Amino acid sequence: MQRIILFAVTVLMTLTVHCQVTEKADVNFVKDNFTKIDTMIRMRDGIKLYTVIYIPKDKSEKYPFLMERTPYSSAPYGDSNYSKRIGPNPTLMKEKYIFVYQDVRGRYRSEGINLEVTPIIPNKKNKNEVDECSDTYDTVDWLLKNISNNNGRVGVYGISYPGFYAVTSLPGAHPAIKAVSPQAPVTDEFIGDDVNHRGAFFLMDNFNFMNYFGKERTGPTEDYGSVFKMNSKDMYQFFLQLGPVKNSQSEKYFNNKTTIWNEYLLHDTYDDYWKARNTRPHLKNIAIPTLVVGGWFDAEDLFGALETYKAIENGNPANNNRLVMGPWTHGAWESSNWNQFASYDFGSNTSKTFQDSLETGFFNYYLKDKGNFNIGEATVFETGSNKWKSYTSWPPQNVQKVPVYLGAKQQLLFKKDASVNGFDEYLSDPNKPVPYTNGIYGYRNNDYMVEDQRFAAVRPDVLVYETDVLTENVTLAGSILADLRVSITGTDADFVVKLIDVLPDNEPNFRNAPKGFQMAGYQRLVRAEVLRGKFRNSYEKPEPFEPGKITSLQLELNDVAHTFRKGHKMMIQVQSSWFPLVDRNPQKFIRIPDATENDFQKATIRIYHDAQNESKIVLPVLLD
Repeated sequence: MQRIILFAVTVLMTLTVHCQVTEKADVNFVKDNFTKIDTMIRMRDGIKLYTVIYIPKDKSEKYPFLMERTPYSSAPYGDSNYSKRIGPNPTLMKEKYIFVYQDVRGRYRSEGINLEVTPIIPNKKNKNEVDECSDTYDTVDWLLKNISNNNGRVGVYGISYPGFYAVTSLPGAHPAIKAVSPQAPVTDEFIGDDVNHRGAFFLMDNFNFMNYFGKERTGPTEDYGSVFKMNSKDMYQFFLQLGPVKNSQSEKYFNNKTTIWNEYLLHDTYDDYWKARNTRPHLKNIAIPTLVVGGWFDAEDLFGALETYKAIENGNPANNNRLVMGPWTHGAWESSNWNQFASYDFGSNTSKTFQDSLETGFFNYYLKDKGNFNIGEATVFETGSNKWKSYTSWPPQNVQKVPVYLGAKQQLLFKKDASVNGFDEYLSDPNKPVPYTNGIYGYRNNDYMVEDQRFAAVRPDVLVYETDVLTENVTLAGSILADLRVSITGTDADFVVKLIDVLPDNEPNFRNAPKGFQMAGYQRLVRAEVLRGKFRNSYEKPEPFEPGKITSLQLELNDVAHTFRKGHKMMIQVQSSWFPLVDRNPQKFIRIPDATENDFQKATIRIYHDAQNESKIVLPVLLD
């Protein structure tokens, strides 16, 4: 079965929408055209991994393998139980490959012990030193020798956590691996993926995800169940009532029953635990054709897609590495139809474009010598203009770094503010945190990444800076840097910076807009990111703030490809909580997983914007 954990309602790496599509098709296609084999494949250390293989019945040609390794089960199990869908997309399914699914070490019906984002061992000394790289190698070797009528080529793909396993097929790859597509891969869980963003703990997603993924097992299983029962319709109130993160270890919740949750709370700095799980240092001398895929609205692994691509680029100038970024949420590029999202209307089925023109073409060309694959280095969808763009590099070469300055009277200026002693301030109260979304939800609202920010702009603990009406289009392509001068009355604080596209008062509604919905004046979020202030100089060695002292702080936001159209405005919002997406900072220099209720305190935050202490946002402006 092509499983997916469809994430209209929670969390993270489970959102592997990679193969569940809704378009109508012959439900018997797989059974009529493939022979299914379930088997156990022995790894070099003796551990056996459960593997499901679909082999084309048509023997008129030899077929390549197309493999996904997953921690989310390769069910349905049993030779006679067929999935309705196989492969990354319906077109590839009908192209006919030998499709392979494997439960990774320590998950579902495979033997062994599962590790959180298994660290890569670069120089293995004996057969007992194993990782996902060696497990992939051993699996490929077995397939070539034991599955007949193959053409000797293997492709690997996967979204989210399976995307991580696709990445780990690259270092020390088996010679038969000829094409790899890591899609929204988990890459660095302290700096930007899933668990933490810039050192700030993503509470809601991880709490919900680990409730099911973190359930321990005593041996191979088909069903994990959950660690505890939870049925809340209001995540904001639930996590406020939960209190400090340490309360998650109460008898009612994790209660130290989940190894990975324990590890999350133990490792609250960028220590060896997290560094060992960063795949980027291992992506050197990668010559295998690679197609890295991500979505601009991916709430889990936007960082992973962008940074995996950049790491391969930097690790070997002669690589064959391409990037595709579209207007998608986590894994939405494999949905049957993606022409709208939230208040966006893209004007075309962007997921179909990806599946038929990009993904299928990639694997067919490198695994079957079929057709051609002459796309540019970077194929990106530009939001705001609704255009697909092709570039020879990412970010594009013709980008100029343009500073815009935070100024007095809530102004966002294209020139420096020459005023003296200028600052704005707000009182940040961790007991009344700024919500990440406008509304009451019992799950993570995926729309938050493009949501109207007027609900936040009216709060006294959110600062707002806005340009005049733009007289011409401004297109951004690349990463955004917030370069702030700040002071706080406490010893720690979070800083959330949001870049917003303010629509004009005559903006028409999008197609199929709900009754009563108004786009006029909409403050549409383009990109936002958080930095836990104590990590402003080092993720390894956090530093307290000196109360009242003006301090430099830089926060890099993930890349964008977006056009602010003539007649729109740019807006920046700054705040110090983003709850319950991010856990509450006590605003006291402390190991936050150990904080008690008494440690949480109010703090006055100042953002400076005068001639001596300028705060600015550096934008990647695409030149004509």
